[in-house]
Amino acid sequence: MAKKGKIQHTKSEDLLENPEALAGGIVRTEEFVEKHKVAVFTSIGIIALIISGLFVYRYYLDTQNEIAQNEMFQAVYYFEQDSLDLALRGDGNHYGFLDIIEEYGSTKAGNLANYYAGAIYMGKENFSSAVPFLEDFSSDDLMIQARAYGMLGDANMAEGDFASAATYFTKAAGNKPNEFFTPVYLMKAGLAYELLEEYTKASEQYSIVINKYRKSGEYDKARKYKAKLDAKS
Repeated sequence: MAKKGKIQHTKSEDLLENPEALAGGIVRTEEFVEKHKVAVFTSIGIIALIISGLFVYRYYLDTQNEIAQNEMFQAVYYFEQDSLDLALRGDGNHYGFLDIIEEYGSTKAGNLANYYAGAIYMGKENFSSAVPFLEDFSSDDLMIQARAYGMLGDANMAEGDFASAATYFTKAAGNKPNEFFTPVYLMKAGLAYELLEEYTKASEQYSIVINKYRKSGEYDKARKYKAKLDAKS
């Protein structure tokens, strides 16, 4: 035990107050570097390469994204004109969304092309083709992401995968809840759960509509569907 009144110094304090100890530490460091200089400088070189590589890759992605956006302009125009085949596959002179995905899939434009391609296949009722594109899409815009989840729910419902449909409809309802779209997703989730015969979960979806979205167009239907489920229990 330390004697009363005596101050104990830490190792770092000793180094600061004792120049000889500090010098000794520097010498030992220099000796270590000298002894292992190949490994030390190799490590430094690798770190420098990684950092510079990240900057180069980021610049490459930014450049590729700009090119992809320019290439995708015509496809978006065709999509807006409801020329879905041209939007999807191109016209021979301009890329379609499938080309953008193949050539620039790692860019933001390539990511957005997945959304467009998925939406086109949904419009064609080719649900199995729509699913992988919509699954590959992700967005920080919660409204757009909710719409993608909603389409995935619709696609899985059409394919008879009610469990996946319920999952995606629930995700859609949870992304930036609002008075217009959220009640629709909740009702669809309720229907998917009913088809799974998970009536408690179905009733929960309808209850959320009833309690939180009374002004929505789904309110009366939610009350009707919930009453039917309650009569079964």
